[in-house]
Amino acid sequence: MRVVRTIADLRALLRTHREQGQRIGFVPTMGFLHEGHGALIRQSAARCDATVVSIFVNPDQFGPGEDLANYPRDLERDQGLCLETGANVLFIPEVSEIYPTGFQTHVEPGRLAEPLCGQFRPGHFRGVATVVAKLFHIVQPDLAFFGQKDYQQAVVIRRMVRDLNMPVDVVVVPTIREADGLALSSRNAYLKPEERTRALALSLGLLAAKAAFDAGERSTARLLELAQAPLQQVDDLQYLELVDAQTLEAHDGTVDRTVALCVAAYVGTTRLIDNVVLSPSPEGAGLNVSLSPQAS
Repeated sequence: MRVVRTIADLRALLRTHREQGQRIGFVPTMGFLHEGHGALIRQSAARCDATVVSIFVNPDQFGPGEDLANYPRDLERDQGLCLETGANVLFIPEVSEIYPTGFQTHVEPGRLAEPLCGQFRPGHFRGVATVVAKLFHIVQPDLAFFGQKDYQQAVVIRRMVRDLNMPVDVVVVPTIREADGLALSSRNAYLKPEERTRALALSLGLLAAKAAFDAGERSTARLLELAQAPLQQVDDLQYLELVDAQTLEAHDGTVDRTVALCVAAYVGTTRLIDNVVLSPSPEGAGLNVSLSPQAS
């Protein structure tokens, strides 16, 4: 595995792969990697000839008072996981490499960035879309891999790729969970033991709703009620919403198309997000179908 820190070095290295007709996969991360990231890298390694992983804590997607300065970092462990899971290139740029002096151009993601996390983190998806667009232009991957846990992010990026005619296929990989159901997240490292136990409320509610859906429940109100029940354990519930899987618009009444049940809450001082995708038809059950680039 090669470790590179500049755009020029990365482009020179990848030029060789392209000249050999190799398929390039890309996994953008902010580091402090876990098995959820490992699943993305393994998928890329299985489907591509060369896999690039980036580690970049993007300041442009953090708002005032958020955890930019304290975001967990462990580069040595990250390098070990990348090597173990099949990465060929690890790109670790400095902030000045991605945002040179005088930088002022951004990608505005539009309506898909407004609901859910967009209500509580203004400017977050503008920062995400901007850095991902830059990384796509730098790496020029054939496929890019993202996790379902960041559902809204995946929808926003899919739309950006379609709207800006970027020649990359976005692959969304199902959420990886601990044995007890907690979705893997770098921010789980913030949780104290007692908070870790209470954090299970998010997945317990979502998975209860999914079990009911799989058993035939189609009432939006009832599904939300089931997901809501365990959430008394959290300290601040920001949202629990059932939304159209493509448009992210709130869904009411009977579930007759693919939807996403999404939650964000604070446990202690740690903000956690999670989701499940629900589809009344087998054809829509796959996440990559439900996140169609035809979203409006």
